[in-house]
Amino acid sequence: MRQTTPVFGLLALLAVACAPIAPSIVRQAPQKRVFTAEHAGRFAQLALTCVHREYPNKISHVMQSDGDVQPPRALTPAFYGCFDWHSSVHGHWLLARLARQFPNAKFADAARAALDRSLTVANITDEVAHFNVKGRASWERPYGLAWLLQLDAELRDWDDLVAVQWAAILAPLAMAVRDRLVAWLPKLSHPIRTGEHSQTAFAMGLMLDWARTVEDREFEELIVARAKAFYLGDRNWNFAFEPSGQDFLSPGLAEADLMRRVLTETEFGDWLGGFLPGITEQFALTPAVVTDKSDGKLAHLDGLNLARAWMLEGIAQGLGSYDVRRPAVLAVAAAHRTAGLAAVTGEHYEGGHWLGSFAVYLVSERGY
Repeated sequence: MRQTTPVFGLLALLAVACAPIAPSIVRQAPQKRVFTAEHAGRFAQLALTCVHREYPNKISHVMQSDGDVQPPRALTPAFYGCFDWHSSVHGHWLLARLARQFPNAKFADAARAALDRSLTVANITDEVAHFNVKGRASWERPYGLAWLLQLDAELRDWDDLVAVQWAAILAPLAMAVRDRLVAWLPKLSHPIRTGEHSQTAFAMGLMLDWARTVEDREFEELIVARAKAFYLGDRNWNFAFEPSGQDFLSPGLAEADLMRRVLTETEFGDWLGGFLPGITEQFALTPAVVTDKSDGKLAHLDGLNLARAWMLEGIAQGLGSYDVRRPAVLAVAAAHRTAGLAAVTGEHYEGGHWLGSFAVYLVSERGY
């Protein structure tokens, strides 16, 4: 049996240390959050354990011939671990994010070695070939593709000579992903409002952040236009219908977190009042509870708590410091942050192969 108590204890401490601004001091200078190399090392170890672990594995693609029946390492040689392709991608993002933030930490060399093993010209060439096979136009769309762009953005943002080389190697796949999304978004007639991988709002937020990082104005303008077309007229979202039992994303909060990226502070505050009228000074939302953490689908709810936390913090940022709704939003975010981080123990691979990425996205404030 794995020893999980030390991890749990550290993450519980981190949940408190990284708590958002207390409502009573929201108009004062924010408290400094504590995110140390020791904290980061716990999350890094989760990704190091899985990015080159081939099995168990879920392959999800249309097969055209017997040649498509191959082991994961042959089909997608860069991103074959962590149970599925998208989890492998954001596991690599986690390693890049933390090695960039903590270059002298004990885990940094192992993280860099893992990235160097995966991000080779040969591997990415094969990834592009797999991506372009007939019948895969919808493969990993939009969730996995959005995370691939996040990995690309992280490498491009990293002031490191080797990271520059990795970004150059990854570029053909990133550009193929970008072009596929550019072709898809204008044809998408309605947003996808699920709490799982197919949701458009969360993925579009990641895409927009990438477009702004790399200064891709065409892609940025497309995403902004589609976000407004999909969501600007939305009103009266009802949290009574959230969550579904397998959600790891909040449809309502993800939409709001996207729109705060698209609208000005004043526009966003007005829009939020119509879309989420339940967000007031008395706003309340209870963290979800997982009844069986060994069930991969039920364990999604641990990720939902983490995602709700960063989405709520993003919404609070979008509202500005003096909006009367902000204290309640941050208080609810704090409760979800605490519940979500406490669940990132690595005890069960069903959650351990991906929850670390969600935790790092939250505590490293990547989406802000």
